[in-house]
Amino acid sequence: MRRFAYGSVVILGISLLLLIESSGGVSAQVEAGKEQGGDETRIEPSSDGTSRKWKSFLETLPFELHGFLEARGGLRTQDDPHESKTATLGETRLQLHLFKALGWAKFRIKSDFLYDGAVEGADVDLREANAIFTPFDFMDLKVGRQILTWGTGDYIFINDLFPKDYKSFFIGRNDEYLKAPSDALKASFYTKAVNFDFVYTPRFNPDRFIDGKRLSYFNPQLGRLAGEDAVIYPRKRDEWFEDSEIALRLYRDIKSYGLALYGYNGFWKSPVGFDPQAGKATFPRLSAYGLSARGKVWKGIGNIEMGYYDSRDDRSGKDLFIPNSQFRFFTGYEQELAKDFNMGVQYYLELMLDYGAYKRTLPRGSQAADEYRHVITLRLTKLLMYQNLRLSLFTFYSPSDQGVYVRPNIHYKITDHWSAEAGANIFFGEKDHTFFGQFKDNTNVYLSLRWGF
Repeated sequence: MRRFAYGSVVILGISLLLLIESSGGVSAQVEAGKEQGGDETRIEPSSDGTSRKWKSFLETLPFELHGFLEARGGLRTQDDPHESKTATLGETRLQLHLFKALGWAKFRIKSDFLYDGAVEGADVDLREANAIFTPFDFMDLKVGRQILTWGTGDYIFINDLFPKDYKSFFIGRNDEYLKAPSDALKASFYTKAVNFDFVYTPRFNPDRFIDGKRLSYFNPQLGRLAGEDAVIYPRKRDEWFEDSEIALRLYRDIKSYGLALYGYNGFWKSPVGFDPQAGKATFPRLSAYGLSARGKVWKGIGNIEMGYYDSRDDRSGKDLFIPNSQFRFFTGYEQELAKDFNMGVQYYLELMLDYGAYKRTLPRGSQAADEYRHVITLRLTKLLMYQNLRLSLFTFYSPSDQGVYVRPNIHYKITDHWSAEAGANIFFGEKDHTFFGQFKDNTNVYLSLRWGF
């Protein structure tokens, strides 16, 4: 299986080279002279007419059209006894982004069309399909499928309870795919005193969670790591209007500091509950309330965010199959240390409430979660070669879990249209039941080539 996976990546690389040759749009010219103040080599796109012809074609369309064509492959660096394939990615992806502005509304459609050899299947992922209206000067309405986000964290989310795609995140897809789409109505109100966002999702939109396909995980019911042998098929919450979600944000700037209050009423976004009679994972009811602040601190930017998670189906903490209520908090700081070199650090705390009741419900021999879970993150980013080359490293370290997750990434802008990327998802952990430890057999490397238009 490993030999087959490596062969797939070789074929992917050859296909990309043939694609470049046939397109005629990637030939480049290297200037031999050195630029003043450095010895970087400048790469300029050639002066063929391919780009001009393509641009002329786009200008003839009755709408704006953007997108990209991408090939992306990924491999595990070790065997996983719970997953049959070494390849984690083998995608050819086409994204089309259509935009049209009329006098009374703006319309947007963004959809991905892909074939993934790792799962030997094709798919269509409709990312956005919405309309934006401005019925009044102080009000905007956005209706339809859309990507929603708010909060101040860097890869850490407390009050952002819109769906995430953690499977894409952990196998090396582009960062944009960490955010999954919502089918919702968003109303924004603007006043001199305060701004207000209201989001109504008539049918619950869960995370695209780790379910055992592609990535193994810790299964608490089995008490061990699992994967394709125990794929999660949760009990769905898909009743229109009955399984709905409401999210609120009240925000304003005060002396260049962004302040916000948040509220949410819906469900845990991943199936963290369990119905022992049906033998299925569930999405218990959840309400959340929080606040955030972000602004200039010393020589950089600081932020703080906190939230209270009200697990409405288990407020006493006595139900073994429903997560307890929690308090979550993080603070962060980012600063430019030198020219084109940035650093960001964060500290995150997750406190389980009614911990004594939780411990008393655990069966003998079960692994107990920590009352206090701590995570420290570090991001380093360096730009080189006239900012065409980006080197980045993001590290999660949990002293309570004794686990580490490292995300190195290299992104190179070849021309205005072409870019290449390589990176890895590296997991360490001593305990299988901890968040990062459960993924220790999923460490992988990936690479991609993209043509954007």
